[in-house]
Amino acid sequence: MAFSMSQASIPAVEISLNALSGVLDKGAAFAAAKKIDASVLLNSRLAPDMFTLTRQVQVATDLAKNGIARLAGIEPPRIEDNETTIDQLKARIARVVAFIKTVDPKQIDGAGDRAITFPLGPNNKGEMKVDDYLNHFVLPNFYFHCTAAYAILRHCGVELGKPDYLGAIPLKMT
Repeated sequence: MAFSMSQASIPAVEISLNALSGVLDKGAAFAAAKKIDASVLLNSRLAPDMFTLTRQVQVATDLAKNGIARLAGIEPPRIEDNETTIDQLKARIARVVAFIKTVDPKQIDGAGDRAITFPLGPNNKGEMKVDDYLNHFVLPNFYFHCTAAYAILRHCGVELGKPDYLGAIPLKMT
């Protein structure tokens, strides 16, 4: 049996989004324990020209919902970028996970050599074949923003480790 596009996309994105939600839980617990305003974490960034934690989560979820929807040839849900709390970011993640669960894997697997046109900033568009779009655009960018969100919280002192980033991966220990 061949490894399908839906197998390469849906579980990977869902597991990582759930892990990102767990990372945010640890961030909230850290802020509460240290008696700091959680907005300090939400507005933190690794470098002056990088996105804040809030924006990293927004972009990761946009890549997930838009990527999966484009693979399936359907319209993604629109989500405003107006979150100001960790709970609101977690709700955004939950909304995207719920959407991904509604996508029929057959729609993704039937994409074949179809080309996808997608926005690249406000004035440009990109075009790629479906498999290239998943492997060379969606997943690398999605993981980049999930990693950046993790790294921002880790940099702020939140106790996180690789298991927090990986989430509930289907691993069998022998």
